[in-house]
Amino acid sequence: MNPKIRVLCVDDSALIRDLMTKIIDSQPDMTVVATAPDPLVARDLIKKHNPDVLTLDVEMPRMDGLDFLERLMRLRPMPVLMVSSLTRRGSEITLRALELGAVDFVAKPEVGIREGMMEYAGMIADKVRAAAQARPRRQGLMAEPAAPREALKAPMLSSEKIIIIGASTGGTEAIRQVIEPLPANSPAVLITQHMPGGFTRSFAERLDRLCRVTVKEAEAGERVLPGHVYIAPGDWHMRLTRSGANYVIALDDGPPVNRHRPSVDVLFDSAASCAGRNALGVILTGMGRDGATGLLKMRQAGAHTVAQDEASCVVFGMPKEAIALGGATDVIALNDIAGHLVQQMHLSGRAQRV
Repeated sequence: MNPKIRVLCVDDSALIRDLMTKIIDSQPDMTVVATAPDPLVARDLIKKHNPDVLTLDVEMPRMDGLDFLERLMRLRPMPVLMVSSLTRRGSEITLRALELGAVDFVAKPEVGIREGMMEYAGMIADKVRAAAQARPRRQGLMAEPAAPREALKAPMLSSEKIIIIGASTGGTEAIRQVIEPLPANSPAVLITQHMPGGFTRSFAERLDRLCRVTVKEAEAGERVLPGHVYIAPGDWHMRLTRSGANYVIALDDGPPVNRHRPSVDVLFDSAASCAGRNALGVILTGMGRDGATGLLKMRQAGAHTVAQDEASCVVFGMPKEAIALGGATDVIALNDIAGHLVQQMHLSGRAQRV
């Protein structure tokens, strides 16, 4: 038998500590070894128990969760799952925590906390499992794009091309590394990142401040334009559709696919049928298999497809499944993907002119 995943829960709320303990201890493959009301107590418990995963509240007394996370990832990197409130401030702080090295986050409900957290039990367990598989990186050692920024500024040759990206655990930072180097006149990019409602708008706004392209949360019925990146809203599936010669975004709140809404497979399937060989598909770090069959459909429809390699993934789940199915044309390190996409755009543009 494999040893159980050992979890340390840090939260100033006794209710949350109790609920997290009940949820985690109810799973056959994990256990809570200790709980702490603040980071200072947690520091000693980490030394004593050496947990596999740390769950960490964002706002706590004596030391802020972000300050503690920053010190932890600098001195003793370990898989951290943030526990965040579903508020505007909570979402912005959570995104900062992901930048600092947290693997993922759990959004606790604002009302009906006990009932809401128990409803999330399966999702919380899955996130703990994903965190236990993650490769934490010491803060400051995240890879930067390998290609010089100047190399990615050349004009694109086909505005009809479109980039389709899917990601999950570890995906927020991976997405940043892919789209931040893209030139302002890049083909449009559609992204599905597993993320609940209330967080995707903050995620898009944060990326928009960093990137040359315009990044926004997608809206139903809007035309897809070059130089723009569209993030699927939390709790909504996003599809690529056509209206005449134009690409248009469609959103729906249908049942989860592969236990996710938004689902990467939903986006990839729509790109396969709607864009065919004019699309480039990219599957990034994440637990599970969402997007694997969709990437294969994109490749079968003539699209060039890319899977992030194992060494650069936080969790090598989704890319691994896509590779195993034969869905990836190329398997590439994260810091090379942006340059590779630009290169593919130029190659396809030259081929169309011949």
